[in-house]
Amino acid sequence: MSMRPDGSISAAPSAPEGDGPSNDTGSSLHLRSARPDDAEAIRDIYNLEVTTSTVTFDLEPRSLEAQREWLAARSGAYSAVVAVDASTDEVVGFGSLSKYKDRPAYATSVEDSVYVRRDQQGRGIGRLLLGELLATAEKTGFHAVFARIVGGHEASIRLHRSCGFEEVGVEREVGRKFGRWLDVVIMERLLR
Repeated sequence: MSMRPDGSISAAPSAPEGDGPSNDTGSSLHLRSARPDDAEAIRDIYNLEVTTSTVTFDLEPRSLEAQREWLAARSGAYSAVVAVDASTDEVVGFGSLSKYKDRPAYATSVEDSVYVRRDQQGRGIGRLLLGELLATAEKTGFHAVFARIVGGHEASIRLHRSCGFEEVGVEREVGRKFGRWLDVVIMERLLR
């Protein structure tokens, strides 16, 4: 990755790392901070997962207004980043850092979320987004980054493992969606 003059990050092709996906993004992809006008594209990616999968425990699709509010809350330490296909100017994925817990002693910990548009999965976009979130978390002074992943979502578990996360626990049957009880795998990476 390299920084562009406008502050976006250019993703150059590289060899696959670990057991994560290959980085076949080419130079037409760049990362940048999410902007208010990205709300609809982020909402489209997210709502498809809400209505068709268990990767999020939300049960109702997000309204455009709720997505705008979510984005407005993602500035500063708790930020959001998007992956943009430079050839089409389309958002093809997004990631964010969120508060891990509300109590003050948890202030040095953060939770990551990464979503990639389904037709773009397997190209290494998730790895680029997660890498940027980890760099941001470290620059901001966070100490621990957590991922809460629905049990059985092996692609996300592999992605996080390839970026230095370790499994630290499983919450058994803590969610219910589509008539199924769902486990949550907790993964953590400590930063310097």
